Amino acid sequence: MSLPAFGLGTFRLKGQTVIDSVRNALDVGYRAIDTAQIYDNEADIGQAVAESGVARSELFITTKIWIDQLSADKLVPSLKESLRKLRTDAVDLTLIHWPSPGGAVPLDDTLGALADARAQGLTRAFGVSNFTIDLLDQAVAIAGRDAIATNQVEISPYLQNRKLAEHAREIGIHLTSYMTLAYGKVLQDPVIQSIAQRLNATPAQVVLAWALQQGFAVIPSSTKRENLASNLLARDLTLSAEDVAAIADLDRHERLANPEGLAPAWD
Repeated sequence: MSLPAFGLGTFRLKGQTVIDSVRNALDVGYRAIDTAQIYDNEADIGQAVAESGVARSELFITTKIWIDQLSADKLVPSLKESLRKLRTDAVDLTLIHWPSPGGAVPLDDTLGALADARAQGLTRAFGVSNFTIDLLDQAVAIAGRDAIATNQVEISPYLQNRKLAEHAREIGIHLTSYMTLAYGKVLQDPVIQSIAQRLNATPAQVVLAWALQQGFAVIPSSTKRENLASNLLARDLTLSAEDVAAIADLDRHERLANPEGLAPAWD
């Protein structure tokens, strides 16, 4: 299955805010939407999609299973509840949102339940999120490389996650970048701004184009229609080798998503 390279992120967006964001995104051409059980916005997204007039067959919807639903007896029922909220019979991709803290739920159990969900037609594919090299290798050993559709991880110019990215390429696992814009922090970087000015692009377009050129999928979010439309144009922007090298030098291993008690031992 081919994952869309560009999608809409919905983290921290709820209620009318996420409804408007999804509606505007679909209006300007987005066809992939990323959500999660813990975001508490699946029902809002389901409403926005239903009211959009866009056929479900044209969309790629991803949701993520929260840590309290990872066990074999809970995962499928929780996914069915997500489908009810999203007003769909199946999602295109289901991810393990975070590895089970302390390995409380064996990874075999969770991946087995995801395989069962796929067999039942509840999800077209499954994958993982926030997995380290070791955890990713475990997942591949259990489910098989071809079964792991992606590993969704934090990647930005300030956190380039090179060890994981190189390993993922070596074993043939696709990566999806979240927080690619580092909550907007990298948009103020002089290097990014200089490249943007020279290319007559926005800083966000430069950063998103950089991630796309590394082979990552991106899922930026925005509540502004003009920014949603502008971000899409990153797909048409090509950075030079010099630009890519300059951005490579910005890496400072600055991780923004690192919740205590939830995050694994990062690479």
